[in-house]
Amino acid sequence: MKFLIDLFPIVVFFFVYQQRDLYDATLAVMIACAFQTFGYRLFAKTFDRNHILALALVVPFGALTLIFRDPTFIKWNGTVELWLLAIGLIGSQYIGDQPLIQRMLGGGLELPEPIWRKLNFIWATFFVATGAANLYVAYNYEEETWVNFRMFGMTGLSVVFVAANLVWIMRVAPPPDHGSDDNEGEGDDEHAAARDD
Repeated sequence: MKFLIDLFPIVVFFFVYQQRDLYDATLAVMIACAFQTFGYRLFAKTFDRNHILALALVVPFGALTLIFRDPTFIKWNGTVELWLLAIGLIGSQYIGDQPLIQRMLGGGLELPEPIWRKLNFIWATFFVATGAANLYVAYNYEEETWVNFRMFGMTGLSVVFVAANLVWIMRVAPPPDHGSDDNEGEGDDEHAAARDD
């Protein structure tokens, strides 16, 4: 469900672009990000940091796109967002008690600190690479190709990346501690022996 909420603005952008043009799609994505941010707050009772970041960037970049009728600004929006996230991830390696990725994904997931730090660096690298890919497509292909890449290419890359992360985590995560279960078994054996005596 959260994944679909996160996709909402880019789906709106893509749909409006297919019906109208880039400028109408830019206005639509600005409105969609506002609905996403405050709608999520209404139902989840909390703001999502990524939604706030997206809104804080899409409003000025979108406004500049509409004022100057220049699509360069909105094309840079996604890259700037990704690179800011990468900077936050890298900075958290040295500031604070936990890497940012651990704070984001750590609920119910127990991993050794070196694994969290490696995962944090992997996500930062992915964000940098994806942001660069966005600019490469924006400057080397037609506008429609870039819009399709934003909708399908970057979304597809994110899904594959997350799936690969899950597989990797399953391989490197330490096995669950069954020590307490073993102790309970030993205790049961002792009780059984006592009854036999």
